[in-house]
Amino acid sequence: MSRILVVVPPLTGHINPTVPLGVELAARGHEVAWAGLPGVVDALLPPGATFLPVIGALDREAFESMQVRAQGLRGPEALKFLWEGFIIPYATATGPELLDVARGFRPDVVVVDQQAVAGAVVARQIGVPWATSATTSAELTDPLAALPKVDAWVREQLVDLQLELGVDPEVVLSGDLRFSNHLILAFTSEALFGPMAKPDPSIHFVGPSITDRPDTTPFPWEWLEPDRPHVLVSLGTVNASMGERFFATAVEALGGTEIQAIVVAPPAQVPLPAGTDNILVIDRVPQLALLEHLDAVVSHGGHNTVCETLAHGLPLVVAPIRDDQPIVADQVVRAGAGRRVKFGRVRPDELLAATRTVLLEPSYRQAAATIQSSFREAGGAPAAADALEALLPVKEPA
Repeated sequence: MSRILVVVPPLTGHINPTVPLGVELAARGHEVAWAGLPGVVDALLPPGATFLPVIGALDREAFESMQVRAQGLRGPEALKFLWEGFIIPYATATGPELLDVARGFRPDVVVVDQQAVAGAVVARQIGVPWATSATTSAELTDPLAALPKVDAWVREQLVDLQLELGVDPEVVLSGDLRFSNHLILAFTSEALFGPMAKPDPSIHFVGPSITDRPDTTPFPWEWLEPDRPHVLVSLGTVNASMGERFFATAVEALGGTEIQAIVVAPPAQVPLPAGTDNILVIDRVPQLALLEHLDAVVSHGGHNTVCETLAHGLPLVVAPIRDDQPIVADQVVRAGAGRRVKFGRVRPDELLAATRTVLLEPSYRQAAATIQSSFREAGGAPAAADALEALLPVKEPA
């Protein structure tokens, strides 16, 4: 049995893919622990999972304040805030405490989310190999290659971070802490990601990791009527608060049509016109279970929502907002599995036309089914566990 420490940021889409992986590793006899912000990370873990709280100088109130400041930012401003306002401050705030936690747990390998780079620093400090959990494939496209000054600035931030966390200047890693030289677990497939410009043997395309994830969220299943198309409209957990215009557009587009639409948003944020009985506005849904009953998804292009949708063979309408979402949206369109619309400017007639197109034209569902097959072939959590076990030290029998 080996000890495996999983370091994740307090972001749902970054935590969820590690849960089936942890369950698989535990089933193989390994001891798995998650380290992260209490009240967020532990709430998404399976019953009985080992959770090691890491707060440091960042409590939940401070994290929520970060999220508020990020609202409305797009393009270069969003990228700058991601680093200056979240990734680096989060690593600085949690690094020292995470080091203490890791020394106490004594892992044989550390799994580090791309946005929890303190985990990579700590793994090097305690002398164990680390694997990258790439919960979004957008980073693997090297999005900063066309912005050499920004790329150099990011790498400088990562060097400064290591020095601040006490790494010996002579052994500071000048490379990118988001990418392990040992192993990168990419929770997608090459069929969706596209051909690699330069093959990297450290990258393992393992497909989405979406099995064995606990979700007790209630849903009024009786509301779904048979023989009608069902569509989910969701902007994810982080972007919902900035979706007032988009949600209103969706209601105007889909209201009174043959489509039953489930809009994931606070009901107070999305008022429905009187007599609109084909739209359900609800603040939370059991997404994986609900996907079994859907025909398409309208999404912001978040990597997890996109992969979960395609894993069910469903086409998408994508309206990317920021960060990695435009890259993921382009992957969907290039694969033929969806249509793209402009988040801030799409009109109701355009959104309805795009939704009906992916529902009615067979090519979109066929392309989604092709991606679905590639996900199955990639192997999911068991394949990720296989790759991770290859990093573990060989232990002599007791």
